Amino acid sequence: MFKENESALSKAGASITTREIRQQPTLWQEAFDNFKSQAEKIKTFLAAITPQNGLPIRVIFTGAGTSAYVGDTVMPYLNQAGDTDRYQFESIPTTDIVAAPYDYLKPNVTTILVSFARSGNSPESVATVEIAKQVIKDLYEITITCAPDGQLAVASKNDARNLLLMMPTGANDQGFAMTGSYSCMSLTAMLVFDQTPIEKKAHYVAKIIAMGQEVIDREAEIQAVVDLDFNRIVYLGSGSLSGLTREAQLKVLELTAGKLTTMFDSSMGFRHGPKSFVNEKTLVFVFVNNQPYTRQYDVDILEEINGDQIAAKTLAIDVQGEQNFSGDRFTFESGCSNLPEGYLALADVMFAQTVSLLSSIKVGNTPDTPSPSGTVNRVVKGVTIHDYE
Repeated sequence: MFKENESALSKAGASITTREIRQQPTLWQEAFDNFKSQAEKIKTFLAAITPQNGLPIRVIFTGAGTSAYVGDTVMPYLNQAGDTDRYQFESIPTTDIVAAPYDYLKPNVTTILVSFARSGNSPESVATVEIAKQVIKDLYEITITCAPDGQLAVASKNDARNLLLMMPTGANDQGFAMTGSYSCMSLTAMLVFDQTPIEKKAHYVAKIIAMGQEVIDREAEIQAVVDLDFNRIVYLGSGSLSGLTREAQLKVLELTAGKLTTMFDSSMGFRHGPKSFVNEKTLVFVFVNNQPYTRQYDVDILEEINGDQIAAKTLAIDVQGEQNFSGDRFTFESGCSNLPEGYLALADVMFAQTVSLLSSIKVGNTPDTPSPSGTVNRVVKGVTIHDYE
């Protein structure tokens, strides 16, 4: 798909989605440059926040759907690379907060609500901010969004307690499924809270750019897997890559309009019942962590499923390490074994997005407009937000 001309892509209803997946390495560089240009502003904003009652500042990553999975992906990594003496990192979907705010919001704890949003117009995202302002006495916001004219971006203006971080223009995905918006928002959030020196962050970004380009160049290998006889896909991983599995499986579900059945889980959790899902028409993809201890568990589940000889295909998505899966692997040649899981997730998601794109075409769908009934929309509709007193 990445080498097809515009005419062929348009005919397949795939021109927008293909372009938006392919352009991500370029967007990542732009997102990094944007971060560097605003680094002092970000530092000043965070430094001015004083925790109350001797408790760490709660950092709640929130969003709906793919935007929620941004938080699920970055939060585990930041629990090791962020300032955990000062911050307590959590990922809570807006859909959970709106439905039961009393379960998730703490009135007397200083909180930074980090809102992830492609459009900034999802009813739950807007409502979460409004409810948080009602409940939390000492609230700050970081709005990470792709649409300058969205409700969240507009509301942040002239608010000293709200730091607006706009994504590159190209990250405001026009296709049905979020791709560049997910990866750029994830990258930006990590750059903001990751305590790693800027020089090393630049190295990480350069690596994922090369790895993303490698996915594009090696599309034929991914196509060969998608050409197999299957109707189920499983994604597994650990840590940040467990968070990534939610987004990976959602892309399949969205772009095939449910014509393929999907499942996600952690590498360790999969044995506890969900493994029953695997049959002879199942593709099992495992995102292999670079952290040596965690990597053992990812390789263990790969070896176990491969040894069962039930799945149509068991494939590791990895970087070469000291311990490696003995079976089939999509190994990033441009990767490095010390690339942290949060950044590795962004290269891995391009692999998953490409699987979804090719699978959509395989089942006769149009990736740019995959919902034939129109009952699932790019920006959620039909949500009733009830008054919170």
